[in-house]
Amino acid sequence: MLIKIPRASDCKEHEVTDEKLYHQRRAFMTHAVPTLAAALVAPSLLLSACNKSSNASASNTNAATDDALTPYEDVTTYNNFYEFGTDKSDPARLAANFKTQAWTLRVEGAVKNSGVYTLEDLIAKHPPQERIYRLRCVEAWSMVIPWMGIPLGDLIKQLEPLSSARFIQFETLNDASQMPGLNTSVLRWPYVEGLRMDEALHPLTLLATGLYGKSLLGQNGAPIRLVVPWKYGFKSIKSIVAMRFLPEQPVTAWNQNAPREYGFYANVNPNVDHPRWSQKKERRIGEFQKRETRLFNGYDEVASLYSGMDLKTYF
Repeated sequence: MLIKIPRASDCKEHEVTDEKLYHQRRAFMTHAVPTLAAALVAPSLLLSACNKSSNASASNTNAATDDALTPYEDVTTYNNFYEFGTDKSDPARLAANFKTQAWTLRVEGAVKNSGVYTLEDLIAKHPPQERIYRLRCVEAWSMVIPWMGIPLGDLIKQLEPLSSARFIQFETLNDASQMPGLNTSVLRWPYVEGLRMDEALHPLTLLATGLYGKSLLGQNGAPIRLVVPWKYGFKSIKSIVAMRFLPEQPVTAWNQNAPREYGFYANVNPNVDHPRWSQKKERRIGEFQKRETRLFNGYDEVASLYSGMDLKTYF
């Protein structure tokens, strides 16, 4: 049976599947065989095809599927995105008219296929995947979100980094005309983050272009952002405009701003307290009772990346 799902850009708000029905999508999809035309493998597909990726449903990287999803309303109105303001409600309010058309991304450094790419050209070769991930904020709250995107590792292989490239640095858009938070000195702008190469290549690391079957909104990091589910949320940089392949560990925004509070690795670790609060418990948005925080946010499959490292020193 062929099921045709319109592009996200064609959908109106009232046409979006109800969240309760979305939770039942897997049972429905076991009775359907999704078909994708090669010519449609483009960003519009990545934004709208949450129900089309049979690989994602079967993938062992989809590790949070037993958790209740955080309501879409909370995911899109309670955000950290300091380029739009420091209050949790600022991004949704101030990013309403954020422009993401004709988005380009610079690829620089120790990489064979460097250059400036349109978002379409960069990711069109990769089939979309759905990943339901927990995301834990350093402020001790968390969400469970159905993301849509491509594994970062697939894109890295396409770009062919040189053997000297051991790290990747990412950069967020720096446009004060659209992002009023850039007119403050809360951080040194532009916002930058980084991963070690083996972290970037891990199958869990995702370049997300959508959530809940819809395009990313400005407050969630449109049109493309990183999602690294075993690390604190500030590592999952939003609205990416540059990727740099580097031989040395790069500067990162929060580590540069407050190195005692924000380490480069930023792995979720209940045994390493933030200097101003404990990390042993967290509050899932939408829940009253706190829950125990799990090492690596519960993603035990990444533990081998840090074998032999003192996670209290490399926090």
